[in-house]
Amino acid sequence: MPTPRIAPGIAAITPAMVELRRAIHRQPELGFEEFATSARVVSHLREWGYDVHQGMASTAVVATLRNGKGPTLGLRAELDALPIDEQSGQPWASTVPGKMHACGHDGHTAMLLAAACELARERHWQGTLHLFFQPAEEGHGGSGAKRMLDEGVFERFPCDAVYALHNSPGMPLGQFGVLAGPRMASTDNVTIVIHGNGGHGAMPNRAIDPVVVGASLVLALQTIVSRNVPPSETAIITVGAFLAGDAANVIPGRAELRLSVRALDANVRHLLRQRIQALAEHHAQSYGASAEVSFGEGYPVLVNTPQATQLAEQVIRDWLGEEGLATGQKPICASDDFAFWLEQVPGCYLLIGNGEGSGSCEVHNPGYDFNDLALPLGATFWVRLAQRFLA
Repeated sequence: MPTPRIAPGIAAITPAMVELRRAIHRQPELGFEEFATSARVVSHLREWGYDVHQGMASTAVVATLRNGKGPTLGLRAELDALPIDEQSGQPWASTVPGKMHACGHDGHTAMLLAAACELARERHWQGTLHLFFQPAEEGHGGSGAKRMLDEGVFERFPCDAVYALHNSPGMPLGQFGVLAGPRMASTDNVTIVIHGNGGHGAMPNRAIDPVVVGASLVLALQTIVSRNVPPSETAIITVGAFLAGDAANVIPGRAELRLSVRALDANVRHLLRQRIQALAEHHAQSYGASAEVSFGEGYPVLVNTPQATQLAEQVIRDWLGEEGLATGQKPICASDDFAFWLEQVPGCYLLIGNGEGSGSCEVHNPGYDFNDLALPLGATFWVRLAQRFLA
């Protein structure tokens, strides 16, 4: 790992930053319920002299600091946790049953707050800084980023560029993952309800069995990726749930499939939607059944702007050298609703190493915990990026 050069102001507040992160971790809140977390964020930002705005998207916090004339930069962190029972065994583990910070949003919030403190203390920059503490990135109850857009976030707080940073288990501490263009996949949740004709399990000839239709459709859906999507493109169709019946001797009248559908290109995403709809309907008809397909509102493909990405990469290179940039970066099929913002404003979504080895647990896992050693690195990056952008 390269020797990190932590901003002196960040180094001084690192112990407080760690305790703040762990305090947030102990009290996780789900999307649009982050009232205590928002209140904690607001109290710090007001103490440091930021103009704080609340009320958008229920629990969002937007903080603004102006220092003369110049460009406007937006930095985002997420507030919400996940509906998971924590099994990390840490002293600061969640005290709320069924909820935990299993994606590191507690760390992201603490990093951005630390940077906010330092950028308010030293004013070696010119322009306007908007800090967005966003609810509901995980999509439980809807997208917080989309809701903020619908409520006019960039009309009220216009930005020349926006940036977001997410931890990456398995990536070494002291490294950042930067990639221009498509970075994360679109995601759509699709529900297919198959309507058959229920009956006695001993007389299947008198019924139209939706279980058989659904089982066949699960396999047929996999041909969309292998036979309709160009081999050079990425697409995923996962059937995560198959719900039908509750008795061995009863043929149910309906079956339900729930799909997660992902792509790294908007045209491929559209193709998947078309083919799923057509295949489900015609496949069911061939058995004498019918299919009803509904698409949940998902996240678009997250696309990093070349110029904004190049700036972030140069900041890291000047700070940590080539060793600070993770090699072999490729798009990933996870999703983030920051993609909605990048459709409206230039910007970049980066990854920060959360460490590697046996202690590095993947996100969305009950054993996960954010690596506190990454906190001063992420905070220093935000400070250096803001100083460069607002030079």
